[in-house]
Amino acid sequence: MTAVTEILNGLHNINKPQQKFLQVLFSTMFVVHSAINFLSLSRYSGTSERTFRRQFRREFDFPAFNLRVAGKAASLTPQAVACDASFIKKSGRQTFGFDKFWNGSRSCAEKGLEVSLIALVETAGNGSFALSAEQTPARITTPGAAEETRIDFYLEHFRRTAPCLPASVRYVLVDGFYAKEKFVSGVCAAGYQIVSRLRADANLRFLFQGEQRSGRGRPRKYDGKLNFKDLSRFEPIQSDELHPALYTARVWAVSLKREIQILVLVARKAAPKQRMVVLFSTDVELAAKEILRLYRSRFQIEFLLRDAKQSAGLESCQARDKAALWFHWNASFATVNLARMMAHEKNTKSEVAAFSMKSIKQKVFNQHLLELFISRLGLDPTAIKNHEQYEKLRNYAVIST
Repeated sequence: MTAVTEILNGLHNINKPQQKFLQVLFSTMFVVHSAINFLSLSRYSGTSERTFRRQFRREFDFPAFNLRVAGKAASLTPQAVACDASFIKKSGRQTFGFDKFWNGSRSCAEKGLEVSLIALVETAGNGSFALSAEQTPARITTPGAAEETRIDFYLEHFRRTAPCLPASVRYVLVDGFYAKEKFVSGVCAAGYQIVSRLRADANLRFLFQGEQRSGRGRPRKYDGKLNFKDLSRFEPIQSDELHPALYTARVWAVSLKREIQILVLVARKAAPKQRMVVLFSTDVELAAKEILRLYRSRFQIEFLLRDAKQSAGLESCQARDKAALWFHWNASFATVNLARMMAHEKNTKSEVAAFSMKSIKQKVFNQHLLELFISRLGLDPTAIKNHEQYEKLRNYAVIST
């Protein structure tokens, strides 16, 4: 993989043995069809299982590597980053960070691990690249000490990653769980704006726009509590879409302790109970349709998590210590990034092309197998690669080419 070699050559604080290992690691992760762990990696490469275990405990600057991978995709101009956490299946009480975490696929809390991911998001082309992954720590209660919440950890993860973000990034896209005053204030203090979702029963107040009374006393700031059953005081937004209806207003969020711009999406279909979604942005000058577009692009991080779990071995790490888990998870996301980079480089059209992680892995595996046959059987590589059936063999079982 020539592109990986070029990226690694441009990084600092990496020696030749680690650079050689990473080249082997990424090329092997593309060809492993079973669970990606130390044993399977050694079976598909000439590197021993012991070497993989040792190298997975070494430090590596994955955010810098991922930034260079994203930079190879010329169309990527990230305007925002998305943050999300995902449940990781894992057994063993001696595993670092083993605790109860929310499993969205089962809609309940289960014992396992959790990964916190920050990803670059291209809002125009709906592309995304993982930037930094860290493990959510287990809850540790110390007598007499204030308990650190998981929101504290997510905020610290963002602060550690913020220096790596490109200058074009302005917005942080998160789901409704992150819409808490501590996280929102911390992100805004770092110089970024939040786009997220509020509960339908959020405590909001209209801002007073009338003439202030003269005399003593504090100027009037609020003009009544917001009631989502009555949208007459909202500004309707013209939309070409059939669903939903859009309304916007600038209000005061009591729980967030700040002024925000909200966008209310109301289903047009008649229903016994009116369904609505409330989005918001801390950037009060942001247009309502931009709030909707930015929040929709947040879902690209879900595809990164899906591809990492299904095709890059995110949930198949054999290690139990913190360092090896961190390395394995970041290597999984870096593999997905490399696959997306390959798809961007292959796409010569102006429109956004469909991306299939499984197809790219299948094609790389076919190429690996053909080269293995050529080398082991002593065949003429020129004659084989010029054969009319060579491309068909490279694309064997590929879903989309």
